[in-house]
Amino acid sequence: MTIRKICAVSALGLIASAGAAMAQDSCGAVSIAEMDWASAELMANVDAIILEEGYGCDVTLVPGATTTTFASMSEKGQPDVAPELWINAVRDPLMAAKEEGTLVTLNEGPITDLGEGWWVTPAFHAEYPELDTVEKLLERPDLFPYDEDESKGAFYGCPAGWGCQLVNANLFRAFDMEEKGWVLVDPGSGAGLDGSLASAAERGENWFGYYWSPTSIIGKYEMVMLPFEAEFAGRENWDGCVALSEQDCADPQPTAWTVSEVQTVSTDDFIENAGPAAQYFETRVFPGEVMNGMLVYMSENQATGEDAAFEFLATQEDIWTPWVSEEVAAKIKDAL
Repeated sequence: MTIRKICAVSALGLIASAGAAMAQDSCGAVSIAEMDWASAELMANVDAIILEEGYGCDVTLVPGATTTTFASMSEKGQPDVAPELWINAVRDPLMAAKEEGTLVTLNEGPITDLGEGWWVTPAFHAEYPELDTVEKLLERPDLFPYDEDESKGAFYGCPAGWGCQLVNANLFRAFDMEEKGWVLVDPGSGAGLDGSLASAAERGENWFGYYWSPTSIIGKYEMVMLPFEAEFAGRENWDGCVALSEQDCADPQPTAWTVSEVQTVSTDDFIENAGPAAQYFETRVFPGEVMNGMLVYMSENQATGEDAAFEFLATQEDIWTPWVSEEVAAKIKDAL
């Protein structure tokens, strides 16, 4: 393995030579964004190993995050690929870049069963199968007694300062949850939110609140996301009210959670120069259950993205071998 990881300070200088290297090789130099969360770290390292060992690419992993990586790709054409780009945060400029032809979506769904929403424990879901939607559950606050006032139900939202804190607060109002007997609980921090969920799941207690997937905690406790009966009420309601502060959202309407969209995005230069390696991304899809399982592995073993990538390739051949040709798969297996 010769995958290079470079710091943000030196990234631009090293990547600048990618075009010349590509001209000398069927794949050449490829820079991949290694975003700063676990699933993205895993995906970037899986992609790097497959491209290096299967296609002969010279891969560099570049530290990144959603908005900064997108800005660099859009303005500088670097890095070449963002494996896990959550596009709701960059939707309008991404659409503009795609229309201009500077950026390309290689895969519109690289992870299945992902998204944000409201979750319950699997034990609760099994005991109350009839409460199978958000709206049905909202009629039973008595099943989730709040520690400080057991006459009310506890709904765990996001910590103050998180973007989802505004959304949960406005949906709490939209569904008249206070009038139904609920309290919106601020967990105080991400650790507090995790702790409330984990404690309830391990004690067999009921828990209802916000979370997202793919994440290790959803995989570890096999949490169940409840669907909304309400349809998505439109972007004007969501972007123009629900996602804003309470003072800027006078009348939030009941709505399903906006669809979380993740895409694998590349520059147009990568498509032109990478040959068959570019086609690999079109078939590379991680099942959500498998991804969550890998995130549990990372958490419990304090594994890096590279560690987890080798574990994934060694234990999940039935998942990844269909992404590539038999010849490429054989090269990767030999390298492992």
